[in-house]
Amino acid sequence: MKIGILGSGLMGAKLGALWAACGHDVCFSYSRSTAKLARLAGDCGGTSGTVAEAVSGADVLLLAVHWSRIDDALQQAGDLAGKVVLNCCVPLNDSNTELVVGTTSSGAEELAKARPKARWVSCFNTIPSESFRPVFDRKGQTPSPQVFTYGDDAEAKEIAGTLIRDIGFEPLETGGLRNGRFVEPFAMATVELAYVQPGGPALTYRFEKLRG
Repeated sequence: MKIGILGSGLMGAKLGALWAACGHDVCFSYSRSTAKLARLAGDCGGTSGTVAEAVSGADVLLLAVHWSRIDDALQQAGDLAGKVVLNCCVPLNDSNTELVVGTTSSGAEELAKARPKARWVSCFNTIPSESFRPVFDRKGQTPSPQVFTYGDDAEAKEIAGTLIRDIGFEPLETGGLRNGRFVEPFAMATVELAYVQPGGPALTYRFEKLRG
């Protein structure tokens, strides 16, 4: 699968490298430093380029930029018509301390309004990036940790599920994009658990229904 990574921070860099390790064709884009993009690509055997180049050849895109850069990234990406876009962004302020969208809308819904022709799926936005490599290294062990996954396009969610399982997680179906109003605040709880409380940031979660 050809995957375009829009964003070169921790989320985009780590997920891109792990998908490349799974044999996917990964293109890194969107950074202030073209040298950084080239290094990310070189480290995992991928490629790098402009946002337009990453979008044009991709089967799937990962949007992994800070919320303050969303408008710029989308402008460079174009209308994204027909593209499956995995969104791992949380709508945070510049200091990453407060949600700037919530209760009556969500970051997921605002992205869908901005690019209504794209096939949006939100995932990985409630999991610290520090957990990606440990989970990948243990892939195949059961039970797998879960990732909240929400969107309105069933086929796009199936594609997202394949890529989620490639990392070693299981997608946890969490409804449509509207449910981002409730899922995105959960990301703030994982910040508390991963980065404030002791034990390190490599946090995962798994929900189980009790039967019988």
